[in-house]
Amino acid sequence: MSAMAFLAGCVGFAVCAPVLGCLLAGVDRKVSARMQGRVGPPILQPYYDVRKLFGKERAALNSSEGVLVGAALLFAVVSGGVFFSGGDVLLSIFAIALSGLLFVMAAYSSRSPYAEVGAARECLQVLAYEPMLILMAVTFYLVTGSFDVSDAFVLDVPAVAFAWPALLGLLFVLTIKLRKSPFDLSMSHHAHQEIVRGVTTEMSGRTLALVEIMHWCESVLFLGWVGLFFLWSGPASVAVAVVAALAAYALEIAIDNNAARVKWQAMVAGAWVVALVLGGANVAALALS
Repeated sequence: MSAMAFLAGCVGFAVCAPVLGCLLAGVDRKVSARMQGRVGPPILQPYYDVRKLFGKERAALNSSEGVLVGAALLFAVVSGGVFFSGGDVLLSIFAIALSGLLFVMAAYSSRSPYAEVGAARECLQVLAYEPMLILMAVTFYLVTGSFDVSDAFVLDVPAVAFAWPALLGLLFVLTIKLRKSPFDLSMSHHAHQEIVRGVTTEMSGRTLALVEIMHWCESVLFLGWVGLFFLWSGPASVAVAVVAALAAYALEIAIDNNAARVKWQAMVAGAWVVALVLGGANVAALALS
């Protein structure tokens, strides 16, 4: 991947991902409301909320919180730029992991007991999903012979034909990455789940707006990982990948509205078992074939 391609990918992702992520968040709210027998807010309500947050007065306990959140958003954009410019999928995973680490540091910097509990839970979520993400990247390498996303477009058949167990494992940990029930331990998007919002308890104004934009970017990136399994050299490749990614997001919304939160022990144990059984077995099968 050339420097120009990477820069173009970052700029394109920074422009397009917040728009697409905002629409996804709006559809999520609308569908969730319908599933609960409510009308729900307009599709563009997430945009209205963020616009209002940018206009509010900043009330932070220290200056490092905003800097750390801004850095977390930057690395989320870098991760998306690497991925959607056809770069190294493993590098994309590492960059978004660094983004998550900076987000946790921002929560700890507030010194709020509620935010610190949320940050500790966020660390547990990272501990739960990272093994499966690494195994997903290794599986992709064994299928294509490279970590580069662009190499998926030279396959005769999509990677899902050989790596469907890894895809199932990714869908499992995607619920954790998107912070949806039953794994929304660090921060819930549902008002009825808890009195305070975990990681973002002490965040407000512009800082909280940047957090929301970061989540929009993350959602687009994670769905891109799902679509990666459905790319091949055929002309309908991208369209099939987009449909598969949207179907995965619909599945996550359904799970979110039909599952109760579990304890962190169940989340970590479940994610590790999935990584070992699905990811590990898929890697072993491909390595020995």
